[in-house]
Amino acid sequence: MDRVVRVIVGHRPYRPSGFVVRRERFDAKHVIHNYGHGGGGITLSWGSSALAVREAADLPAGRAAVIGAGIMGLTTARLLQDAGWEVTIYSRDSLQHSTSNVGGGQWVPTSVFRESVATSAFKQQFNQAARIAHHIYQNMVGPHYGVRFAENYYLGVDAEREPYHLRELPELFGSVAMLGPNEHPFPVEKVKRVVTMMVEPAIFLRRVRDDFHLAGGRFVKRDFRHLDDVMALTETTVFNCTGLGARALFNDQELVPAKGQLVFLPPDPAVDFLTIGGGNGVSYMFPRTGEILLGGSWRRNDWSREPDPAITERIVQDHRRLFDAMA
Repeated sequence: MDRVVRVIVGHRPYRPSGFVVRRERFDAKHVIHNYGHGGGGITLSWGSSALAVREAADLPAGRAAVIGAGIMGLTTARLLQDAGWEVTIYSRDSLQHSTSNVGGGQWVPTSVFRESVATSAFKQQFNQAARIAHHIYQNMVGPHYGVRFAENYYLGVDAEREPYHLRELPELFGSVAMLGPNEHPFPVEKVKRVVTMMVEPAIFLRRVRDDFHLAGGRFVKRDFRHLDDVMALTETTVFNCTGLGARALFNDQELVPAKGQLVFLPPDPAVDFLTIGGGNGVSYMFPRTGEILLGGSWRRNDWSREPDPAITERIVQDHRRLFDAMA
């Protein structure tokens, strides 16, 4: 516990039926929604945003407004610029205070929807977004964007689960293997190894923001409390990338926060792999360039913003027991 340097809380914008990408007409305005990605916002960003931009394919490229400066807003804005649009991002919060900036950053589309609730049409949309996003991130691997490949180890009961993304999108994950007791150092019997990508939000978001500026984009600080505030924009094409804010702005009552808590330790050069599981709750360990991230928690419909000391203690002790017992 004495190595903890900071603890932060974030709210994932979660919808059991999955994220929303669709176009809606309000008088003379076209509003294209792109929100509700749960724990998969960083992962799905480029793909979901590509689907959102595709919704405007029959509109003449002109001036577009993007509401929200998180990863969904930034990637939507960049793809719009590539399609010939002049883009302004409107946001109440600066980039460093966005939900995206406190995300874990592993490229794995989990905690996005509930399989028993989502429709087959949504699952097709999800698969398409994941494939597009994976392709774009692969083209960004390297220190400039803070994207790299890493080995991820699912420990214990987590190794036995076959999540949707591994079942339906196996081509996006390399070196998948079940490891026996003599093939890994962890104090659990079953371990599944997967090679995935790690995205460092602080680096990635800053670089994409810089790309947006270089392409002529501009930021305007503005708070949107009601739909009338959106309708007051001069742009007739608006992309709604407000995440959890879409609940109030567009009356989406299915959208709720899933509160997560992250604990940070100083970096350790020897730790170049990720772990998921092995603890009493939601447990994961992601190494970053300047810190080690320990997670986590999932508290649905919890709007509080203060860290829970008991969760911090549980996260640290779960990982301490895990790594103390490594062979």
